[in-house]
Order: sequence, then C-alpha cells, then structure tokens
Amino acid sequence: MKNKKHTEENSNGDETVQNANSAQTNETAEQAAEEIVDELQTMSQKCAELNDKNLRLMAEFDNYRKRTLKERMDLLKTASESVLVNMLPLVDDFERAIKAMETSEDVQAVKDGVDLIYSKFISFLLQNGVKAIPSENEVFDTEFHEAITTFPAPTEEMKGKIIDCASKGYTLNDKVIRFSKVVVGE
Repeated sequence: MKNKKHTEENSNGDETVQNANSAQTNETAEQAAEEIVDELQTMSQKCAELNDKNLRLMAEFDNYRKRTLKERMDLLKTASESVLVNMLPLVDDFERAIKAMETSEDVQAVKDGVDLIYSKFISFLLQNGVKAIPSENEVFDTEFHEAITTFPAPTEEMKGKIIDCASKGYTLNDKVIRFSKVVVGE
C-alpha cells in the first residue's frame, strides 16, 4: 500500500512538474510570438520607409531628367543666337553696298566695298572656327573632297590631283561641314 501511495504521490508530483513546465513553455512561446510580431511590425515600418524613399528618389530623378531635357532643348534653340547677332553687321554692310551700287558711278569704289565685306565675312567665319578646305592643285582626298567629274590631266603631275573646284568645302573645328566639289585629273 505504501507503494501505491508513493506512486500516487509521484504521479501527482510529475503532473505538477509537467504543469509548471507547460506553463513555462506557454510563457516562452507567447514571448517568442510577441517578439516575432514586434520584429514583423518593425520590418514592415522599415519596408514602408524604404518604399517611400524609393518613390521620392524616382520622382526626383524624373524631375531631373525633365529639367535637363528642357534645358537641352532651350540651349539648342538659342545656341546659334550669338553667331546670328554677330552676322547682323555684315547684313548691314551688304545693304549699304546694294544702295551704293544703285547710285554710284564709280565701279571701283563699289568693288572695293564688296571686297571689304567679303574679307569681314571670311574673318567672321574664321573667328567661329570655320575654315575653307584647300583644293586647287591638291591631291584628291575623299575625306575632304567630292569628285563631281574627272577630266584628262593637262600634265602627268596633275593626275590624281584637283584641276578645278566647283564649290569650296568648309570645316568647322576640324569637322567637315561641306565637302569641296572638285574636278579631278586622270
């Protein structure tokens, strides 16, 4: 009987230990669940903050792109303004020359005036980086010249060289903007 009583006491003690362990496990599980929920909320907040930062950054970049595109378009519209403003005095000179040609009887004075305007214009082009491509008696070069026809060379040395230039070519800062149209000796 003593064994029976002792077994009952042991089983009651085991139940108490189990209940205590179970309560402790439940508390630990609840604490772990609360920590996970807290961590999940923290991560959710961080995700929302990062998403907000990303949206703001995308909007800033889009505004920057639009602003630079507008600035580039404005620059292209007004890029040639200074060149055109500097050409206006040449237009004035041409208008004065036309008036002088109507009333002048001194042809040499008119010719000198037109030569002066031409030299001013060439000087203006040089100041803006425009240079004529040399053609006369030069070796034909497809980088700078465009052959419009060939002609029998008057001498053996003129073969492969330019005999005549139909229209001058020009470079702008060493970039060809118009090829010289030339006649090449063969």
